[in-house]
Amino acid sequence: MAALMIQGCGSDVGKSVLVAGLCRLFANRGLTVRPFKPQNMSNNAAVTVDGGEIGRAQALQAVACRTPATVHMNPVLLKPQSDVGAQLVVRGRMAGTWQARAYQDRKGELLDVVLESFRSLQAECDLVIVEGAGSPAETNLRAGDIANMGFARAAQVPVVLVGDIDRGHVIAALVGAHAVLDAADRAMIAGFLINKFRGDPSLFADGRAEIVRRTGWADCGMAPWLAAARRLPAEDAVVLDRRAPGVKRRVKIVAPMFSRIANFDEFDPLRAEPEVDFAFVPPGTPLPGDADLVILPGSKATLADLAFLRAQGWDIDLAAHVRRGGRVLGICGGFQMLGRSIADPMGVEGPPGEAAGLGLLDVATTLTDEKVLTPTAGRLLAGGRFEGYEIHVGRTAGPDLARPLLVRDDGTFDGAISADGRVMGAYVHGLFGLGEARAALLAPLGATSDGVDEAARVDAALDEIALALEQAFDVDALAAIARLEPRP
Repeated sequence: MAALMIQGCGSDVGKSVLVAGLCRLFANRGLTVRPFKPQNMSNNAAVTVDGGEIGRAQALQAVACRTPATVHMNPVLLKPQSDVGAQLVVRGRMAGTWQARAYQDRKGELLDVVLESFRSLQAECDLVIVEGAGSPAETNLRAGDIANMGFARAAQVPVVLVGDIDRGHVIAALVGAHAVLDAADRAMIAGFLINKFRGDPSLFADGRAEIVRRTGWADCGMAPWLAAARRLPAEDAVVLDRRAPGVKRRVKIVAPMFSRIANFDEFDPLRAEPEVDFAFVPPGTPLPGDADLVILPGSKATLADLAFLRAQGWDIDLAAHVRRGGRVLGICGGFQMLGRSIADPMGVEGPPGEAAGLGLLDVATTLTDEKVLTPTAGRLLAGGRFEGYEIHVGRTAGPDLARPLLVRDDGTFDGAISADGRVMGAYVHGLFGLGEARAALLAPLGATSDGVDEAARVDAALDEIALALEQAFDVDALAAIARLEPRP
């Protein structure tokens, strides 16, 4: 079956967006397409229909393919819990916590798992579009590689290499990759793409010709700066530092940027609201005193991020915010932080320990090694239907659970609300996705929602990106490299 692997000259060169765009492009041509990423590293995860978790980018790419996301689309996921350690997720399930050195030494053992998942996808579609990780030119990581050339050679999938011209030195990046790769790895690359070009494309014609002359790779096209990509959920927290601050609008909502922030893309719908100024507050910056709502987001390391929150002085800012009558919403790990205490006796998210919570909700949480992974839907008790997911460890109990935030379709409740109604939290992610739930959450703040469902925005953006790539890329050349049989 046909397959094509998109690798990059570095992280954040736009591989995920290009793969999503190509998935939608070929799906719009009537093909059955599947996305695949052998190994991903991200705390932004999605819950799959088969009860596991994968990187958010592959879930988006599944949407682009118009197919449900499955664990086979991202069989190895690393979720960082510290600067040198990460939780390992294999085919959607926790498989322990690994230190970086130990994982580097043993990652090759996962190649068979990766290949089995890839072949499973191949068997059900016309075309698999594979996303690499980082850059194959990081030759110090080549031994045991399963994310780039190690996978490409084992699965015999041809590669197209992406260079990011917005960073500059794109000729050096592509030609440099050609220079440092060994002959067998280099032979897997059949072409290159340029991404994020601004201005007149003819001005870089000589540069593209220079890359062809120095590498012998086919020039498969140059993508313009894709403004629609800003309407897609981001996977890497690095983008949070680059987003422009909000403008003055009717309602101000902020969220502190935890060191291990997770699933932050669920707040994208707030950015699109005409009456909402939403912003992440970076470390070293106090929570603004004029915020109407402070959201504590999810975290991959809740106890560590609770300590991080206190180190930034955000606990003091939050207490002052509540005294002024401000509102607070905690999601997942943020919900746990709002309680009286958090205990991790088994060391699930780091060293075993316990800490006092923020004390804004009368609940307490104990982390366990049983992970909840499930799509969910229902209604907010204040009104408005939601569709989201749960992805957490831990059990929460306490009197404030008697005032839940929402009820699921199966009749069970989730969340807690303080006696005065100004502090609330829940485990469910995705509460802002549907327009009616978002409207219900914004109404007490004095804002009127536009009522647009986030899925509709994302779907329109994918079609816009697919059209731009159709015009910018040599799609026939990409199809030939993928060994896609022409249709009659």
